Parts: sequence; structure tokens; C-alpha cells
Amino acid sequence: MHPVLIDLVGKSALVTGSTQGIGAAIAAGLARAGARVSVNGRTKDSVESALERLRATAPEADLVAAPGDITTDDGLEQVLTALPRTDILVNNLGIFGAVPALDISDAEWRRYFEVNVLAAVRTTRAYLPGMKERGWGRIQNIASDSAVVVPAEMIHYGMSKTALLSVSRGFAKEAAGTGVTVNSVIAGPTHTGGVEDFVYELVDRSLAWDEAQREFMRLHRPQSLIQRLIEPEEIANMVVYLSSPLASATTGGAVRVDGGYVDSILP
Repeated sequence: MHPVLIDLVGKSALVTGSTQGIGAAIAAGLARAGARVSVNGRTKDSVESALERLRATAPEADLVAAPGDITTDDGLEQVLTALPRTDILVNNLGIFGAVPALDISDAEWRRYFEVNVLAAVRTTRAYLPGMKERGWGRIQNIASDSAVVVPAEMIHYGMSKTALLSVSRGFAKEAAGTGVTVNSVIAGPTHTGGVEDFVYELVDRSLAWDEAQREFMRLHRPQSLIQRLIEPEEIANMVVYLSSPLASATTGGAVRVDGGYVDSILP
């Protein structure tokens, strides 16, 4: 048997919101596969700190700073100036938080749509035309199991991720026949620093982390078939594959890396 080798040498990638968590793991994974990866965050300092951490774990990585708040016109322009074109776009930027359904304000509904949906639309609109002209490209939108199983404690977040599935499918149709693929990745409950804070909002803060994680999964995510939080690198593995030539026939899809959380055959 021949090993499956993912080779992204000569490809450029942008991962939005990649200074920590899943985004940082995706950036590292793409870089290990040989891509030249632009790391994005709101500020120059946050991006430089992320680059230091990534280079410590992957010293051979080809990493570029692309700071800028892509939820604003000026921030997006800053990123486009640093990176006028890219072969791979991973829209990872997102926010989440627990709020009782009837307490979510109009402003919060709008903020979740702006950050979790419209930012991905804007970067796609900026980079997709060039990909189509060159006849090759990969766009991935990092969605969530919450798009399908909307959590009662954060329905505004679920709404935004459901919308992102539609956005992905629609732009895949726009790219039909061009050699560009567009997919969403449905990430399940994942172990990040932000999620640790979220877990402790819902379980006893006096519990040690391992106990808190088990209690959270038992009470709030009992459908998980792996019965643990997913590690960011496990999400990154799927993203790297979908970013490669090996995934040339996968487009318009909602690909699950959810630990079996969504109790459905499709997606």
C-alpha cells in the first residue's frame, strides 16, 4: 500500500481568526503540509505572538502575518493589502457564548450574523474571483454541530452557523466547473481555551478540568459518540485534506468532524 501524502507546496493559504484555538491548529496543519500560511487576527501584536508559538512547534513552517479585523472595511482592506490573492481560504473566525434565548438582544443577533456569517461572505467575495480565473482554489467555512443541533443556551450562535452552511452551498454553485471547491466543516464540541471558559459557565467551577469536561459532555452533549471533546488538531486534519488536490470531487458539502454528535446520516 502507498501512503496518502498531502502536498500543498506552492500553495498559499489564509486562515481567519487563527491566533489561537482551532484556527491556530489549522494554520499549523496547512503549514506542515507545505503551504505558505497567512495568520490572521485583529491586531499586529496578537498575530506576532501567534507566529512565535507556531514557529516554536513547527520551525520549518512558512508563516506570514496578516493582521486585520475582517469584520470592518478597513481591517479587510489591511488583510487584502498583505495578501492580494490566496489559493486556500479558511473562514474560521467566529464568536460564541451562552445567553438565555429571550435575553438575546437585537444587537447581539446582528453581531453574531456580522462576525460568523458576513465576514466569511466578504472574504469569499474578495478571493473567489481570482481562484476562478486561475482554475484552482479551496474555500472552507468552519461551521459547527450547532448549525444542525441548535443549543437552547445559544440559539443566536446556532442560527449563524446554519446560515454558514447555506453560504457554503451557494458559493459552491457560483464556483461550479471552475476547479474551485467550497465546503463547510461541521466541527463538534472542541477543546480550546475559549471552550474551557464556556464549560465552566455551565458546570461547577470547583471541578478539575477532566471532571468538568466529562460532566459537560454528560449533561450538555450526551449525543457525542466519542464522549470527549475533540482536539483542534482533529479538525485541522480534515481541513488540510479538503484543502488538497485529493479532495477535488468534494464541493458544496457539509463535512462532519463532530465525534458523531449529530444524530443523522446526512450531513
